[in-house]
Amino acid sequence: MEQFIAFLGNHPMLTAAWVGIFLAIIVMTIRIKLSPIKQLSPQELTFLVNRQDGVVVDIRTEKEFKAARIIDAKHLPSDKAKKDDFSTLEKLKDKPIILVCAAGVSASNVANKMSKSGFGNVSVLKGGMGAWTGAGLPVTKNK
Repeated sequence: MEQFIAFLGNHPMLTAAWVGIFLAIIVMTIRIKLSPIKQLSPQELTFLVNRQDGVVVDIRTEKEFKAARIIDAKHLPSDKAKKDDFSTLEKLKDKPIILVCAAGVSASNVANKMSKSGFGNVSVLKGGMGAWTGAGLPVTKNK
């Protein structure tokens, strides 16, 4: 323990970096837990679609969407999502909506915007399409 304390004292930059990373992890964990936007696993997405009539909304590019997508997924073009134009989804406001992007990062931003626009039950597929295909779950393609 004394060596550890001596190391911390002798390397203030490394110590500050470690403390900063540790605090960032704690803050992000708390933000995720308190957020109204839930992060769903592929299995949870399947349960939500099958049991609560959830709707999958894919926000990837048109090319990516046509190449491979979750079966029955709706497409919200990324340019509309960036402009907060959710008019094509208005009729789905009362249903659970699960947003899907390539890796699960950009969908969180869109989910927050949708939540502020009055969509009550918005979730994000954790890991995006990468997690879906990585779990070996089915996709459909345009012919």
